Amino acid sequence: MTHKPAETFHFDGSADVQQRLELANRIAIAAGKLTLKHFRNSDLKVIRKGDGSPLTIADQEAETFLRNEIQNSFPHDGIVGEEFGVTQGDSGFNWTLDPIDGTKSFICGVPLYGTMVAVEKIDSSGGRRSLIGSVYLPGIDEGIFAATGCGAWHFKHDHPATRARVSSTASLADAVLVTSEVENFGERSAADTYARLSQAVYFARTWGDVYGYLLVATGHVDVMIDPILNVWDAAAVQPIIEEAGGRFSDWSGNPRIDSGDAIGSNGLVHEEILRLVQMKDAT
Repeated sequence: MTHKPAETFHFDGSADVQQRLELANRIAIAAGKLTLKHFRNSDLKVIRKGDGSPLTIADQEAETFLRNEIQNSFPHDGIVGEEFGVTQGDSGFNWTLDPIDGTKSFICGVPLYGTMVAVEKIDSSGGRRSLIGSVYLPGIDEGIFAATGCGAWHFKHDHPATRARVSSTASLADAVLVTSEVENFGERSAADTYARLSQAVYFARTWGDVYGYLLVATGHVDVMIDPILNVWDAAAVQPIIEEAGGRFSDWSGNPRIDSGDAIGSNGLVHEEILRLVQMKDAT
């Protein structure tokens, strides 16, 4: 029996995008590895931010590293990060950073957290969309990256990146759905929405945060849904899901990263998911 060899990554795009993709991949991995010195460290101190979410020195160190590397290579690019806000730029490119997506997992010693780096090309079209997304999960030494028109590429350890593709599940009844926190549905008065979703799919699990989107892009699960998220949670995964053959949208069906909610799917069950989240609950 003969086997088709795995596709390997070859960039075919503009130099501006290639240079930023190469940097995004390099610094996502490097920043992720920086977090490991604090991971499962009994001396790690956790601060509660104003919104109640946790913050650690690992988040701050990783974002500082990311910002410095970007500013050294592309000093005119803009940057927005979860921990240190906005740095304005005038190049037409903006970077969006989440140094640790899944900090709750991180502080509990669960390795399913990741460093996320995204790049947008600013235009006048309105809704925000990313051009580049790079994600690295240092606790399991696994990552995935994409650039618009160039596919999504998955790697583990030091093996070459190979093409990532979403699942072919066509029926919601056969689909696996993941989310970050069930409680977040209640926070946006959408507990009934989660109940509908969990009843409609084969089964649901909370393998969430960035790991959930990686599972969708690599075909292991069919839907990842977030009722509440920030732009830095969405920016990197949008091109990854789309370039893996799936669909990424907000709960209204718009392909945006700044709406405050998100659905990433294999595309085949996306309309069914949208129908369920948009149903009006009985009062």
